[in-house]
This record gives sequence, C-alpha cells and structure tokens, in this order.
Amino acid sequence: MHDKITEAPTRSEIALQLHPDDPKQKPKKRSAAGTIALLLVAAVLVGGFFLWRGTQKPPTANAAARRGNADGNAAQGVPVIVAAAQRRDLPIYLDGLGSVEAFYIVTLKSRVDGEMMEVRFKEGQDVHKGDLLAIIDPRPYQVALAQAEANLAKDKAQLADAKLNADRYSQLLKDGVIPRQQYDTQVALANQLQGGVDSDQAQIDSAKLNITYSQITSPIDGRVGLRLVDPGNIVHAADTGGLLVITQMEPIAVVFTLPEDSLPAVNSATRAGATLTVKALSRDNGMQIAQGTLLTIDNQIDQTTGTFKLKAVFDNKDRALWPNQFVNARLLIDTKRNATIIPAAAIDHGDQGAFVYRINPKQEIAEVVPVDVGLTQDNLALITSGIAPNDLVVTDGQDRLRAGVRVDARPDTRTAGGPAPAASQTSGPPAQGMPSSAGTSNRTPDPPGQSASPAGSQSFAGSKPNGQNGQPRNRQDGKSGNKNRDRQQ
Repeated sequence: MHDKITEAPTRSEIALQLHPDDPKQKPKKRSAAGTIALLLVAAVLVGGFFLWRGTQKPPTANAAARRGNADGNAAQGVPVIVAAAQRRDLPIYLDGLGSVEAFYIVTLKSRVDGEMMEVRFKEGQDVHKGDLLAIIDPRPYQVALAQAEANLAKDKAQLADAKLNADRYSQLLKDGVIPRQQYDTQVALANQLQGGVDSDQAQIDSAKLNITYSQITSPIDGRVGLRLVDPGNIVHAADTGGLLVITQMEPIAVVFTLPEDSLPAVNSATRAGATLTVKALSRDNGMQIAQGTLLTIDNQIDQTTGTFKLKAVFDNKDRALWPNQFVNARLLIDTKRNATIIPAAAIDHGDQGAFVYRINPKQEIAEVVPVDVGLTQDNLALITSGIAPNDLVVTDGQDRLRAGVRVDARPDTRTAGGPAPAASQTSGPPAQGMPSSAGTSNRTPDPPGQSASPAGSQSFAGSKPNGQNGQPRNRQDGKSGNKNRDRQQ
C-alpha cells in the first residue's frame, strides 16, 4: 500500500487555528466601526452642551441690583420697625353694641272725623311744640257750637222765669195763700232748668274742643317724617294709621349692652357720682360719630345673653346720630395716669413669659427684655416693669431677631401722615414730639406728663397690632417656641 502523503500546514494557518479572534485578521473593518461610534458620541455631547448653554440667560440688572441690596442689608443689619415707649395717660374703655333711640316718637292721629283740608308742614321739617301741622274741616263743629249756644240762651231764659216764680211762691207760701206742695214743685222746675243750662254749656265746650281738635299741632319739638295722609282724604278718630310721625332728634339716646362681668365696675363708678363718657363709633370703628354721657343702667340682667343694658344721652346738635342707627358704644370707665405705654405688637411670649426686643441706639443691636404687662387696651399695652419711657422696642420683624443681632431700625411709615383710626384716637391723646416719616423739622413742645420720643422712632398712636383685638402675639408652634428659647438664652 501506498501511504497518503499530506502537505504540512503553513505558518499562517497554524496561527489562525491557535488564535481565531485575533483582531489583526480583520483590521480594517473593526477600525472603521469604532471611529464611527466615537464620532456619534462626540456629536451628541457637543450638541447637548450647546443646548444647555442656550437655555442659560445672563443675570439681569435687576437681579444684580437685588443681590447688591441684599449684601448691603446684610452689612447694615436686620431691618425692623421700631417705636418708642411713652409715658402718658391710658384710658380704659368698655366696648358694647348698641343702637340709637329717640327719647320721644309721636304718631299724630285725628281726634275728630272729617276731611283733611290743609297740610302746613313739609316732609323732613323741624317743628316745635304747638306748631300747626294740619287742619281738618271744622265747619260741622262750628255749626254744633252755634246750636249749643242757642239752646243755652233758651234754657237760661226759662231758668230765669222759673226762679222768679219760685220767689213769688215763697212769699205766697208765707202768707198762706198757696200750699207748700205748689211751692216745692216750682223750685224743682227751676232746678231742672238749671241742669238744662249746664248741659247746654257742656255741649258748647264739646263743640269748641272739637274745633280745637280739627287743628292738629305738634306736641313736641322734633323732625317730621314722611306724610302718611294727603289733603282731601276723610280721616276718622278710629283710624289705626296716623297722619304723620314726629321724632325728637335733640337730645337723643344710645342703648347698648355690656357683659354682666363689667357691671361691678360701672355700678361703682356711677354710685360714686362720676360722670362717665360714652363715645358712639361707626359700625367698623373707623370713625367717632358723637360723644355723650352715661344716663342710667337698666335694673336687670338678661339671663339669655348674660348682658345688661345701659343708656347714654347725646346732644346731637349736628344730627350725626339717627334713630335705629347701629353704633358701637365705648364707655370710658377709668384712666391710668402716667403709665408706660408701648404698642401691643411689640410683645412676644416665650417659655419665661412676655418679653420685647429693645434696641440699643448706640450699638444698634437687639436686646431681649422680659416685661410685665399690666393690661392691653386696643393696640396699646401698659408695661409695669422692664421698659422705661423713650426705650425703642421692635414692633415688626421679631421673627428674624436674636439677642445681640445688629439691626437697621426704621420708623413705621404705614400710618405716618394719615389720620389714626377711631379705636386709637379714643385711646388717649396722641404722642407729641414724634418725628414724621418725611423727616420734617417742625416739632410741637411736649405737654406735661408726656416724654419726647428719641430720633428714629415712630409714634404708635395709629398703629395696628399683629394679633386680633389688640392682643400680643403668642407663638404656640414648636418652631417659634424654639426660637424664643434661643433668644432668651
């Protein structure tokens, strides 16, 4: 047999069998695919970069200015609103709801029947007692008067004759000519005729009275309302409606209520003979309408509402009060003399009690000062200890303060230059010597018993507290409580 002779493999074939995935076998194909992938990735990255750059806008001038202001404020200190403590009188008021009531309201009605002939008043006219307002046809009563007078004359003549006969019979009775019975009959006839004369006189008086009733006059001083009956209508004494209504306007009363807990204080003041002032305010307490005095206290307490009624009298010369008008009444019950007063908005409460932030004017830093609050009236608080007159206290911006923080104290310009609300106007005389927000140099001298406020402070005669009803803020949440504890440490 012949053995099969095979050719030996070449070196390249042996290398291929040993390394089948050698990249050198396909160098051109592998190199082209990698290049394409790298280019695609680079294109995506470059496109995304330019897209991101396009959405970013350069900072505007306003943003730069705001950053500059923020940096400046941080350098100057925390901006806060401050007011100066004052020493002055603090009036104490009791507030109640009330309505205006006239002392006299008269509905005029006719006392006789007849046609209304004439009206001598204008609607809304002020009239006085005795002024003639309307005339009802008096002719039927004038005729009745004439008839009664004629009957009176006839009966008087008969009476005179009867009396003469009675005198004659008296002489004849003495002479024994006539019996006594005849004489007594004549005397009785004379007395009967005397009764007829008296009846005729009563008829005359009645006719005259009806004629007087036909002229309707005003029984009081007051203001006439709208006319209810026009001339030409027949009116009757039995009509339920009236002809017109007259209401007394000067003086006028305000009836208001207070809680029964206030009765001892009011009763003590009235029993001591004090004249208590009452102010009538508008529905929103924004304006004082009139000022009067307390007249009396009702003699019982309403158990349903737990209140008692009071009546105040107002002269009402300017006719500012109108019957049935709703008002808020403020009764001046007491006045605290020479008290230290600060805005109620300056008072905060922490774990240790009430405190305020006092500003050191030399170092311009905030200090935490515990205070004792005697009472709160409207938007003012009476401080018994902790604050002295002219001390600057923070009324707004306390949430950003801590003890020792540098501040930028600013006066409250929200109420500067404008009229104070009625609630603040009635809380005592406004502070004097307080610089205005415009920085004017004209100042009025401080009255006795009041202290001038230092520069940079603001009068709080018209400021509003942050809390309702003038009560100081009481921070109950945990976050604020932690801040207050840090401030006091």
